Amino acid sequence: MRLKVLSCFLFSLLALSGQAQIRTPKYSNEFLAIGIGGRGLGMAGTQTAVVSDVTSGYWNPAGLASLESPYEASLMHAEYFAGIANFDYGGFVTRIDTLSSLGISVIRFAVDDIPDTRFLYDANGRINYDRIRFFSAADYAFLFSYARRMRAIPRLQVGVNFKVVHRNVGNFANAWGFGLDAGAQYRLIGWQFGLMLHDITGTFNAWSHNSELVIDVYTQTGNQIPDNSVELTLPRATLGIGKSQRFWQNRLGVLATVDATFTFDGQRNVLVGSDLTSIDPSVGLELDYETIVFLRAGVGNVQQVKDFDGSTYRTFQPDFGVGVVLGKLQIDYALTDIGDQSESLYSHVFSLKLGFGKSQENE
Repeated sequence: MRLKVLSCFLFSLLALSGQAQIRTPKYSNEFLAIGIGGRGLGMAGTQTAVVSDVTSGYWNPAGLASLESPYEASLMHAEYFAGIANFDYGGFVTRIDTLSSLGISVIRFAVDDIPDTRFLYDANGRINYDRIRFFSAADYAFLFSYARRMRAIPRLQVGVNFKVVHRNVGNFANAWGFGLDAGAQYRLIGWQFGLMLHDITGTFNAWSHNSELVIDVYTQTGNQIPDNSVELTLPRATLGIGKSQRFWQNRLGVLATVDATFTFDGQRNVLVGSDLTSIDPSVGLELDYETIVFLRAGVGNVQQVKDFDGSTYRTFQPDFGVGVVLGKLQIDYALTDIGDQSESLYSHVFSLKLGFGKSQENE
């Protein structure tokens, strides 16, 4: 029974996606909004102004210009929805010269081993579990990043991403998409400011459907047969501010961060919503001891939920994290709440970051 439910669910999602692509869906390529890295996720994603390592390729490519090591690499793995979905990230960045850096990031979000029960019954109408096939519904993103510190304005650094997106649902449908991101950071003593423009040109996903494989199932369930189409991801912007301070003979550090994401595709269920723009704010906090041991927390994803009796209430997503630096290796862990906090549906995120070469101070 569980196999049938999963298969019908995936086929229904495929049908819905075929319709949504024509209408410029509000939550297109949403897997790119989950976040990466134990540090960022532990601080509710408030990294736009303060990120300065290999994960900048995701959060704000301008941060790559603050790279301390000649090379940095990072890996992350997380499981969502009680282990049904896997989220993986890998990144690498290298300095070109004292002012600029190049990086690449790879992201995969997938549900693997989905049972295809279309052939569960044999010609005699008997169930034969050996006839079950399996496939994956996977989303991939490849980010090619460039960042540079501006000579004319020493505290300003800028960066861009060229983004390639590939999405597939087994052999039933697949899409390729392309887009651009741009970011900037400006740093003063104790203060950091950031701006990230996502999909500034719009990201276009060209979908190709192999309808012949599912036409019988779609006809029986009354779903519309999807056509080849183009899905557009609309631009959005994130503003970030960070304030850092050190105490106790510089042994103890405190970093407070605030991010606000602006969307322009109509009203969303966020803290501030309107027909013109919606604003989704998040706050984060990081404590460190001699920049070796880190304790992090954050709150974001504030939404209004309607109860069964018609009343509404607010929910939010709390996040926590810890980190430790062992020489050139940094290990980060985050505990993130990806559902209503009353459901206690949490995800454990682990990430590693390794620097290569001798550390150097930014000019």
